[in-house]
Amino acid sequence: MMHTMQSGIAVVLKAEQVGSVFGFPVTNSLVMTWIVMLLLIMLAYLFSRSLSLVPGKLQAGVEWVIESSLAYMRDVLESEALARRFFPLVASIFIFLAVINELEFFPGVGSIGFMSATGLVPVLRTPSTDLNLTLALAIISFVTIELTGVTVLGFFKYAGRYLNFKSLLGFVVGLLEIVSNLGRLITFSFRLFGNIFAGEVVVLVASYFLPYLLPVPFMGFEMFIGLVQALVFAMLTLFFIKLSIAEPQEAH
Repeated sequence: MMHTMQSGIAVVLKAEQVGSVFGFPVTNSLVMTWIVMLLLIMLAYLFSRSLSLVPGKLQAGVEWVIESSLAYMRDVLESEALARRFFPLVASIFIFLAVINELEFFPGVGSIGFMSATGLVPVLRTPSTDLNLTLALAIISFVTIELTGVTVLGFFKYAGRYLNFKSLLGFVVGLLEIVSNLGRLITFSFRLFGNIFAGEVVVLVASYFLPYLLPVPFMGFEMFIGLVQALVFAMLTLFFIKLSIAEPQEAH
């Protein structure tokens, strides 16, 4: 995020606190997260109330997207049951990230707030430019991936992928697997955070030097990037789930 100051603009990585609830700090990114969650819940409720046995164009389109996504997940996971089990998670990740990324340049986001010693403190901040949210989503995906592997393969078989004492090569490969798995937390969170935050900085810098004209193409491109990043996060979760349930191969 960037603050406008008398001497120019300043980049602010940390989400700003705008209040507190029962002693817990409330940041501007958290406020927008709550708003997006409420918006999605309301839209889901209104859409569910409008469902009918004879679908209209909107309902038919949504059903086609759901059926196509389920079919794709079934092909990837090679299981109808697993596809139906993880579809809510993967779909929720994509929809949530897509919405918050597309609202990045919505009027009022990052521009309405109160003045402080450092400049304007916005009330709303794009949640994906807050590392706390991207890391939280990464932890959710990470825990889901690991628990899926344990549930499908069994604890000892899954643990044998990382703790292999049958050979020196198997032991080294196991250590590399552990490092690779822990690295997912970094790649998941920093990929999303870095792309969205960098895009927002580019647009705001462009607005500072040439308002109204220069930022427009950047905003369009960053909205496209926001959709891509939402899809990448969801697809990586799906593919890593697939890898977690694959039968381990012994190294000799």
